[in-house]
Amino acid sequence: MISVLDQIKQWTTIVSDSGDFKSTTEFHSQDATTNPSLILEATKNPRYDYLINSAIDYVKSKEIFIEKKVELAADKLIVNFGAEILKFIPGRVSVEVDAKLSFDVDATIAKARHLISLFKEIGIDKSRVMIKIATTWEGIQAAKILEKEGIQCNMTLIFSFVQAVACAEAGVTIISPYAGRILDWYTKNTNKTYKSSEDPFVISVTNIYNYYKKHGYKTSVMGASFRNTGEIEELAGCDFLTISPKLLSKLKNSYKKIERKLSPDTAHRYLESKTTYDEKTFKWKLNEDAMVTEKLSEGIRQFAKDGRTLMSMLRQRLINETAIVNELFDQHSQEVEASS
Repeated sequence: MISVLDQIKQWTTIVSDSGDFKSTTEFHSQDATTNPSLILEATKNPRYDYLINSAIDYVKSKEIFIEKKVELAADKLIVNFGAEILKFIPGRVSVEVDAKLSFDVDATIAKARHLISLFKEIGIDKSRVMIKIATTWEGIQAAKILEKEGIQCNMTLIFSFVQAVACAEAGVTIISPYAGRILDWYTKNTNKTYKSSEDPFVISVTNIYNYYKKHGYKTSVMGASFRNTGEIEELAGCDFLTISPKLLSKLKNSYKKIERKLSPDTAHRYLESKTTYDEKTFKWKLNEDAMVTEKLSEGIRQFAKDGRTLMSMLRQRLINETAIVNELFDQHSQEVEASS
């Protein structure tokens, strides 16, 4: 019997959810996703120092203020990781726009274009990159414009049907509903233990998938942030599933038979009629759902926090580099002066 992972691969594209290159090859992932938290964790490993050094070298000679250097170094580091990951996969890598821009349409567009330009500088076409954007109303509007420019968007921090519908209407490439965070909220607030088939996330993604397929949307669904393999097995057949190396390993070493749960062939049974949301209705419906409001805000805050930590590390590295250069310059000047 083949592994559970290989069975799922028959129906679903598997994506490695990691900043670690090794996992993308070990599990033969098609695509890969990153975020500020994953990259921050990866930078703690000395074997990735060369990517940090490359980002520092890229900016240190530029005649711009230190904060601009730090921001540019952070962008370059994200691109460096993305570029290295692309060496190990045949598909696309998702890289994330700074979460602090989640409520700014123009700034999100500018940052996305800039990241794509940095990839282009090193010979990587935009067809191999997806820009991850938090699924606020502003994020969706930014993605709508970017998609028209041929820049693929992966909408992250999806917790609701409302967000999913708005993303499909905007024509985004992929949405990433977050499994574990939804389950965490319901477990905490209902004091219930959920079987995988009753998991609120599984039910939500099943509804979104069926709605998309029934109404002919091109937007793909990529389940993310799983807490256990049961959730993954219940979504076998979903367009994409982005899975951590730990859970990929468990699926690879499990050999029970599973069934396909999601399929375009059965989506026509779904009863939800086609709908749309304007800005006021979208924001009101999010406000009315405590889980969505809390988890979306929490996710943005956490990604923004990790982004700031990453920038602090780069700022210190830049300061240290500048101090060393100045010290060497002073030493050289003294030697020249002494010899004359």
